[in-house]
Amino acid sequence: MKYDSIADIYAANRNIRTAFRSVVEGLTADEATLLPDGERWSIQQIVEHVSIVDSGMLRICVKLLTAAKASGKPADAKVPLSTDFGAKSREIAGRKVEAPERVHPTGDVPIADAIGQMTGNIHAFEALRDDLESCDVAEPTFPHPFFGDLNAVEWLVLKGGHESRHTNQITVILSKIRGDSRS
Repeated sequence: MKYDSIADIYAANRNIRTAFRSVVEGLTADEATLLPDGERWSIQQIVEHVSIVDSGMLRICVKLLTAAKASGKPADAKVPLSTDFGAKSREIAGRKVEAPERVHPTGDVPIADAIGQMTGNIHAFEALRDDLESCDVAEPTFPHPFFGDLNAVEWLVLKGGHESRHTNQITVILSKIRGDSRS
């Protein structure tokens, strides 16, 4: 995961969102709510979880960016991703992780509503872009349970990684549901 600019991160996240939506679009109601053997959450619950996390990451990025703007320091040419962030990203890639209770889905949110929430978040994340590119965002941090202290740009990268991870999980679940006939 190497990004040369904030624009690169936004482009990667756009591609991840497109893949996520293509996997969940066209699901039947049964496919959305079925819980195959060995799975803890249905696809509907996973999409709800992603929307909850997405909203939380947006709030964190806004908070961190507000603090960065207050410092008045301009951005330098580098994308502020720490080597520790990269190492932890590689470490967690193949590992199953238990989500904290606060981001567990209720199971009551339809996929369309969760996607609608995420779409609204896209616009809010876009509104942060100019400031992310012009402010020094390396310093203000907010802790993540696994990654430790992350800056706003690392949270933005993590947002895409989280969505990608769950896109893969949904693909596996769909494969189980459909018996590999359409996946």
